[in-house]
Amino acid sequence: MSDLLNLTLVEARNALAAKKISSVELTTAYLKQMEAKRSLNAYVLETPEIALANAKTSDERIQKGMAAGLEGLPLGIKDLYCTKGIRTTACSKILGNFVPTYESTVTQNLWNQGAVCLGKLNMDEFAMGSTNLNSCFGGVENPWKRKSDPTKKLVPGGSSGGSSAAVAARIALAATASDTGGSIRQPAAFCGLVGIKPTYGLCSRWGMVAFASSLDQAGPLTRTVADAALMLQYMVSFDDKDATSKKAPDQNYLANLKTDVKGMRIGVPKEYIEGLSPTMRALLDKGIQWLKDAGAEIRDVSLKTTPYALPTYYIIAPAEASANLARYDGVRYGARVEGGSLDELYENTRTAGFGAEVKRRIMIGNYVLSSGYYDAYYIRAQKVRQLITDDFKTAFSDVDLLLTPTTPGAAFGMDEVPSDPIAMYLQDIYTVTVNLAGLPGISIPAGLDDDGLPLGLQLIGPALSEQRLFNAGSVIEAAAQFPFLKD
Repeated sequence: MSDLLNLTLVEARNALAAKKISSVELTTAYLKQMEAKRSLNAYVLETPEIALANAKTSDERIQKGMAAGLEGLPLGIKDLYCTKGIRTTACSKILGNFVPTYESTVTQNLWNQGAVCLGKLNMDEFAMGSTNLNSCFGGVENPWKRKSDPTKKLVPGGSSGGSSAAVAARIALAATASDTGGSIRQPAAFCGLVGIKPTYGLCSRWGMVAFASSLDQAGPLTRTVADAALMLQYMVSFDDKDATSKKAPDQNYLANLKTDVKGMRIGVPKEYIEGLSPTMRALLDKGIQWLKDAGAEIRDVSLKTTPYALPTYYIIAPAEASANLARYDGVRYGARVEGGSLDELYENTRTAGFGAEVKRRIMIGNYVLSSGYYDAYYIRAQKVRQLITDDFKTAFSDVDLLLTPTTPGAAFGMDEVPSDPIAMYLQDIYTVTVNLAGLPGISIPAGLDDDGLPLGLQLIGPALSEQRLFNAGSVIEAAAQFPFLKD
C-alpha cells in the first residue's frame, strides 16, 4: 500500500494509463490511509462509497481507452466548494447540514476529467484564518513534527489546512484549495507542498462559498510542481456564470513544463528581506543561488507600497466578507435559531452560527463601510490597492518574476497561536500583496529549519504567467531536493 501512496499525481496517472495499477486499488489504499490518519482531523466528511464507485467507473473507461485527463485519481475537496448531493458547510455552524443541488465549476471540471472524490476537507470557517483552528469541526493537525518536541501538535496553516495536511499525510493524492490572502501558499509552506494561487479570474469562483469576492481564487495543493501543473490545467476554465472569469488562451502547463530559467530576470524585493529571521534569510539566499546557477539574472527591486498591504487587505477583505455573509440570516437555508421577532431571529442565528474570527471580521467590515468611515477607510484602502498594483507593474517592466519568502517561519504549535489577532494577521505579510494585485504566486518547498520543519520560497509573476512560475518553480524544486514525508 505504501508504494501506491508514495506515487505523485503524475506518476499515478502514468501507472493507471499503463494499467500497472487500477483506480480501485489506488483509491482503496487512500481510503485505508484516511482511516489510519483520522486523528489529523483533515476530513470533515469522507465519501468512500462515492470514491469506490468513481474508481470503478474510471477503471472501465481506462480499459476501453476512454481515459480523461485525471481519470481514476483520488482527490480531496476543500469544504468551500459546493458539491452536488454532498454536504458543504465552509466549516461553519451557520450552514448546518447544507447539501447543494449544484456543483461548483472547478469541481465539475475535475469530475469531467475522471477524478475520484475522497471527501470534503477541513478549513478555517469561511476561509478566515491562517491556522485551520477556526473550524466548527475542530482544528487540523500538521502531520510534520518538530525534532525537538515530536509530541507537540502543530498547525498546518490556513485556511486550506485540511487540504495541505491531507496531501502531506498521503490521505489525498492532491487537493483543491482557495487563496484570499495566502490560504494556498502559507499551508503549502507549513506542510512541505507546492501550492499555486493563479491569476485572479483564471479559475471560476462559481459554486465556491464566498469570503472576499475580489480576492478569492481557487487553486491546487500538490506534492510536486508537475502535479500542480496537471491539477491547474484542468481546474482552469472560462465561466459565463462568473462575471470575473477570464478568457485566457488554452494552456497545457504539464506538457510545456521546463526546468529552465536561462536568461530570466528575477527580482528580489528589498521590502520582503527587511526583518527576515536568519533561517529564512539563509533559505532565500539559497534560492537566489539556485536560480543564478540555472542561468537566471538576479536583480534588486523595490515595492515601496509593501508596508501598506496588510492594513489595506484587512480593510478590504472584512468589508467584502460583511457583505457576502449578510445572506446567512436563518431564513432561507442553513441553521436557524428562533426569536421573538425577525431582528431577534437574525441575532440569535448569527450569534450561534458564526465563530469568533468570522464575527470579528464582519464587525470590522461593517465598521469600515459605515457612514462616516467609508471614505476614511474603505475608499482610501481601494486607492492604496491600486498603488500596490501599479508597484508590481513597475517591477515587472524590469523583471520577469519576483522571489520572496512564503512565510516568516515554520509551522507553530496549536498552543502557540498569538492571542493578539493583529500578530496572527502578520502570518500573511508576504502573501496578501499578490491577492490585492490579482497576480499569480506559487510556493515551493525549499528546505527545513533547525527543527526539521518545512520552509517555502514564493515566486510571484505578472498576470497569466503561470507557465513561467511552474518552470522557475521546477528549478527550485530540483535544486532543493526536498525530503517529503513518507508513508
